[in-house]
Amino acid sequence: MSNQTLSLTLDPVVPDFLIDQVQSKMAYLDESVQRAVVCPDGSCMTLYLVQELDLAAQKTLEEKIHRVLTAMVSGALKPRIKILEDKLDRKLPFNKDPMDTLLETGGVYKEGKGMYVLGPLVASLVEYFNRECVDLAGSFEARPYRFPVLISPELLERVDYFRSFPHSLNFVRHLREDLDKIETFAEHAHCENGCLVAPEETQSDIEAMLSPAVCFHLYQALSGTTLDEGVKATAVGHCFRYESSNLTSLTRLWDFTMYEVIFVGEKDFVLDNREEGRKRAQKMYERWGLAYRVESANDPFFVGEFKKQAAFQSAFQLKYEVRAALPFLNDTLAVASYNYHQDFFGRKMEITAPDGKPAHTGCVAFGLERLAFAFLAQYGFERKTWPADVRRALKGI
Repeated sequence: MSNQTLSLTLDPVVPDFLIDQVQSKMAYLDESVQRAVVCPDGSCMTLYLVQELDLAAQKTLEEKIHRVLTAMVSGALKPRIKILEDKLDRKLPFNKDPMDTLLETGGVYKEGKGMYVLGPLVASLVEYFNRECVDLAGSFEARPYRFPVLISPELLERVDYFRSFPHSLNFVRHLREDLDKIETFAEHAHCENGCLVAPEETQSDIEAMLSPAVCFHLYQALSGTTLDEGVKATAVGHCFRYESSNLTSLTRLWDFTMYEVIFVGEKDFVLDNREEGRKRAQKMYERWGLAYRVESANDPFFVGEFKKQAAFQSAFQLKYEVRAALPFLNDTLAVASYNYHQDFFGRKMEITAPDGKPAHTGCVAFGLERLAFAFLAQYGFERKTWPADVRRALKGI
């Protein structure tokens, strides 16, 4: 990392409940910024830079910071956090960062920014949590689906993803169907600083993108239909969200695995099943010995929409997160969520519920790599300290 830094006084001051979110948004501020750290009282910020900036570039950077602060901080009200479950006081045997051991022993291998090869231990934990989620979906008699990792730009535009989450998008291209251009690419393509360098004219338009969510595909499949009854579906899939310098360890991956149980139908059908999913998941967490809390949450929307959408989510309690303890940080990590989208996708995708109104949707979602990381952060690598159910499931690994 560069030794160049820039320290700034912040106006407005960032309130304590927004420091983490403001800090994470600074990853998208400017390509000259490697990392940003907001001081504990929110009155100042240190930017770690790729290189020293001249006065004009520094002024441009300060203007961008002011835009972010105006969008996120000015007039922001602290959300009221509703806690549904609290098991954070569970006694745990481990309090170190498991990434240190995983990297040293080959338990994971870093292939690139936000990209890791998972060794046998972590892979087995991921598979164990996946099987547990399959059993949970089975208790709902949810119908299994398999969805592609590619998603159409039209679908993402239809659900307003370009406006709400533009910073996390990932694009797919291929070579143009032209022999001359293919040969030109083959002759000139090479890597510089880990990036592909190739003539732009050899590459296609963007016809596909990498999917940022599992459930979007189901809503597309149901688009234009009238449901005879509520839908219970389940799928596991890879999700892709680019998070710049926030991509650190297994806590935040560019490519991660999400298991979802999805509900589509009338409002009470969706809310009742979401709540039942939460209650049934409690039993899983107990078997895993997980120290966690379930609390209301806001998605980190893009700054232009932050206050409006965060306030909306908070007021209607549309999202609850399962936040697992990370003892080595004295902090928590979101490893699962219980989501309710009201009739947003029903309206956007023209899905009609049995009552003749736009369908409501919701899901119970689990981040499998994050669950594996949180488990190791709580229980470490000594199997004898692990909960019996997990120990039996991974016997011999």
